[in-house]
Amino acid sequence: MAEAVRVGIVGARFAASFHYDGLRRVYGVPVEVVGVYSKTTEACEAFAKARGLNTFASMGELCSAVDVVDLCTPPSTHEQLATQAFQAGKHVVIEKPLTGCFGAGIEKFRGNTHSKEEMLREAVGSCERILSAARASGKCACYAENWVYAPAVQKEREIIVGSSAQILWMLGEQSHSGSHSPYYGSWRFSGGGSMVGKGCHPLSTALYLKRVEGQSRNGVPIRPVKVSARTHEVSRLKEYRDEGFLRTEYEDVEDYAQMHIVFSDGTIADIFASELVMGGVNNWLEVRSNNHRTRCNLNPINALETYNPCEAGFSNIYVTEKIGTKQGWSHPAPDEPWMHGYPQEFQDFAESIYYGREPASGLELARDTIAAIYAGYLSAERNGAEVHVPL
Repeated sequence: MAEAVRVGIVGARFAASFHYDGLRRVYGVPVEVVGVYSKTTEACEAFAKARGLNTFASMGELCSAVDVVDLCTPPSTHEQLATQAFQAGKHVVIEKPLTGCFGAGIEKFRGNTHSKEEMLREAVGSCERILSAARASGKCACYAENWVYAPAVQKEREIIVGSSAQILWMLGEQSHSGSHSPYYGSWRFSGGGSMVGKGCHPLSTALYLKRVEGQSRNGVPIRPVKVSARTHEVSRLKEYRDEGFLRTEYEDVEDYAQMHIVFSDGTIADIFASELVMGGVNNWLEVRSNNHRTRCNLNPINALETYNPCEAGFSNIYVTEKIGTKQGWSHPAPDEPWMHGYPQEFQDFAESIYYGREPASGLELARDTIAAIYAGYLSAERNGAEVHVPL
């Protein structure tokens, strides 16, 4: 490919903004963000105007003008849009989570009471349909899991490979006070709550590092085989006292989840996720191996510490995501997207597409993540009983 890689963004809200910023930081590969398409006309026009982009009237119109379709839409739309893009011969970037079960065609669907066995079958089936479309197209399929590309995680990958480490146990968490997305909170759009919306980050990263370990040692990825999990709806308890600091408008999804994963080599990982944490975002993964121990801190980090005696003094200054208050001591992020891996993610995607290679974060990792999460939902329905991950 000699000319610029032309990218079209589908969606025009939170995810689209940081995808656009990540694409703008790609170097060494010519990338042009051509335009945007969204079903929400007002948001689409505002997004395009602020960035000098074209707007497209339909998904088909966007596909005809680009080489890459970047999906920044709710998970419930991913299968249909990704399949359409692959069939049109386009490379595709798919925001996390890859897909799931959304109760399509089911009247009065409520995710927290629907059969999780049925959900597991549908979610894995959806993954396979996306994978099949990608393989048939021969185009690059990129799973937008930014944690994989975070500098701390990539340094740990280097340590694992360079020291021939065996990972014994990993612990990870993403928690904060509630999602930005207006679609989050309804299973029909998000495919679940904390486990899929937040837990996918540390889970995908743990699965990625075990894949790296297995491939570096004997050329075969180590994959998840069993999951046990619990979920809770804490903010909907009758006794919950809402002081207004946590998001609580959830229809049928959990606001707390924990997963215990057993890998094919018998090693383990424990993942936590919730909407019940104030004071900013908790993003971390700890690796405990046979020859080292690493804690990957994505947020918060202490590269910069600032004391601000007056809230109003920092009114026009970004500190860090969901910090709650800017008064007192805080840890402003010098470059939060970089620490979270967004520029590195799009650098890898652009190079993969331009040079015809596989990205570090691809659909097989995405598929294993979804299979493990929905096995977790089935386990939670069975009060924590162990469930095999369908591989």
